[in-house]
Amino acid sequence: MPKKYFIYLGATLDDLKNESRELFRIILELGHVPVQAPYGEAENGESDRAMAGKVISECDYFISLVAHKYSDGGEPGPLEAEYNQALNCGVPVIALIVDDEVRWRANKKETGAAQIRKLEDFKNSLRRHPHASWSNTQELCQKAQSLLLREINLHPRAGWIPGTQAVDPAVANELARLGVENGELRRRLGIESGDLLGRLREQLKHAVKVLALNRVILSFYYENGKTWENIRKFRYLRIFKALAPELYTGKSTADISRFLGGVLNPDLKRTVRKDFPTPSNTVKKIMADLILLKLVRCAGGSRVDGADSEIWEITEYGKELYAVYRMRQLVRPIEKLAQAATAEKAESEAEPAAKAAIEATADAAADAGGKQAIKKVPPEEKPGEKKKRGRKKKNP
Repeated sequence: MPKKYFIYLGATLDDLKNESRELFRIILELGHVPVQAPYGEAENGESDRAMAGKVISECDYFISLVAHKYSDGGEPGPLEAEYNQALNCGVPVIALIVDDEVRWRANKKETGAAQIRKLEDFKNSLRRHPHASWSNTQELCQKAQSLLLREINLHPRAGWIPGTQAVDPAVANELARLGVENGELRRRLGIESGDLLGRLREQLKHAVKVLALNRVILSFYYENGKTWENIRKFRYLRIFKALAPELYTGKSTADISRFLGGVLNPDLKRTVRKDFPTPSNTVKKIMADLILLKLVRCAGGSRVDGADSEIWEITEYGKELYAVYRMRQLVRPIEKLAQAATAEKAESEAEPAAKAAIEATADAAADAGGKQAIKKVPPEEKPGEKKKRGRKKKNP
């Protein structure tokens, strides 16, 4: 059920009874609740106004219907007091002001200059809000409906719903508790998911190592052959990467034997026979070992050529392992290109430095050679010094 809005209808005294009645009808037809408090002109007038102020604060919208009346005597207009109360409470205001050109009964108009001035000031205040002028009841209803729907679309309020559709406080508290618990579980799940991914990666690495280190012996039976020939050892990793794409749809033991015989045949000049070119017991041994590693599973049996044959399928774990292996193969060329580009860049950066070092070494060698070529010339001797220096001194 859609929510309803409480719409307070304020009108000046008793001069707009028929118009107020029509606005009540329009509000009800729109599916909302019209609210109006009578102005007390008896002993409990102030009490009624206080009650009206409380009601206004609980309403969603305020409609002010104004013609040519303001108040009785010198008292402030009750409609203006309600308007001020709506402003203080933050209730959106809609104004419907009668057109000044419309003919109006004299007994429904203000006659005093002060009252007329107050009424005009009040109308000017109302024109600051969404407003419209009207000249008859039909036009009033049309413009009231248009303004109200526009205000509801532009400024939707909290509104009201039946108590039977309201959320029980206990239910709200339980939902809040469950929300907090759900957030905590999500946080823990995120942490545990990271741990699980780490363990899964380690398991996948271990499975690849096991497949790479273990071998199986296979022999082949050729057409027009008389016995098993070409006994070879093959790594489990090679067999698994060849079989994995085939096992996505499920294969029988005979199909696997035929496939391995064609793919692993070491003598390409000879053709293996059609039925079980590789031993069926060896094929079953291979599949049993892959089951131990949780890479394949036996999905059941079927009748092939009048004999029972198992159907083998790859598991989700096997698909994950094959995906990791294939991804490594696909990424390897990209990594090699990146390494080559890095090496080429390092070489290009090192080339100027090496050239500068070679030039510096050549310059140093040239300087050293020039120094060795310089011959030392002894100082010029005085005459007679050579002979004197050449004579031996005799002992006495």
